[in-house]
Amino acid sequence: MSDTKNQDILLESGTNELEMIVFGIGYGWFGINVLKVREIINPLPVVEVPNSHEYIEGIISLRGEVLPVVNLAKVLNDQAQVTSKQDKLVVVELNELKIAFRVHEIARIYRFSWEEIEKPDGLSTSQQTYAIGYTMIEDDIIILLDFEKVIVEINPQLSVASDANLRQLGKRERSEKKLIVAEDSAVLRHMLQETLEKAGYYNITFFENGREAWEYLMHIASNESIDLSEEVHLMITDIEMPQMDGHHLIANIRNHSRLKHIPVVIFSSLITDALYHKGEEVGADAQVTKPQIANLIKEIDKCIL
Repeated sequence: MSDTKNQDILLESGTNELEMIVFGIGYGWFGINVLKVREIINPLPVVEVPNSHEYIEGIISLRGEVLPVVNLAKVLNDQAQVTSKQDKLVVVELNELKIAFRVHEIARIYRFSWEEIEKPDGLSTSQQTYAIGYTMIEDDIIILLDFEKVIVEINPQLSVASDANLRQLGKRERSEKKLIVAEDSAVLRHMLQETLEKAGYYNITFFENGREAWEYLMHIASNESIDLSEEVHLMITDIEMPQMDGHHLIANIRNHSRLKHIPVVIFSSLITDALYHKGEEVGADAQVTKPQIANLIKEIDKCIL
């Protein structure tokens, strides 16, 4: 693989850039946002767990912490599932979980603009299911994988908000509030709509990425006759999205004279103690980690009720 992208560590927030660790599975190249990765290690002895999900190889002990190991070749239905000396374990933290993913080869870290990440239209069915988007390095297609979807497939309960948790929030009048949601995952859009409506938020407009949401906001802001305080009561945004990420979207909103007062809540698997400051730097009103959707409703209520 060609070595053409900037490898410096990305520290600023809201630049619409990401750093991606590129790795190989079989004959394909894939990527993961470096912000999700805690470390990359050589494989450790794996203890099989009876009756576990087919994607789970077993568990490992890493410095006294027990982590499940997911075989990404099995997830992607790749035939090259035999382990080798080049294999690495990518230890990932997201959705309040730590998981080790087995990959066949690590290339390096590349920097991209989210504008270079295309939506996964036209990818093969098996890979499109797990794709946030794709980009190119020279002649190689790099597929940015949706690790959250893999985790939800292994444990579907992680994407479900219990009715009991929602009832604890109490009955409040939410039906007149207009929400905008930027979320690239169709699975999570459906889950968000279902849960928001259960809570009483029925007036929701969804967009598949930050750019589409931003273009909509710019369109309504250009009409001086529209009272924006009544047209958009709150924005919910993911962070990782093709074309424009959530941090850049929020920075744009905060820098716009008519839009800057819109409350914005980040709902993302990238909300960790180490990364929380990035949302603060761009002006997010609240940040909620997936899959704590009951907490999301609570933060929305704080902002607009």
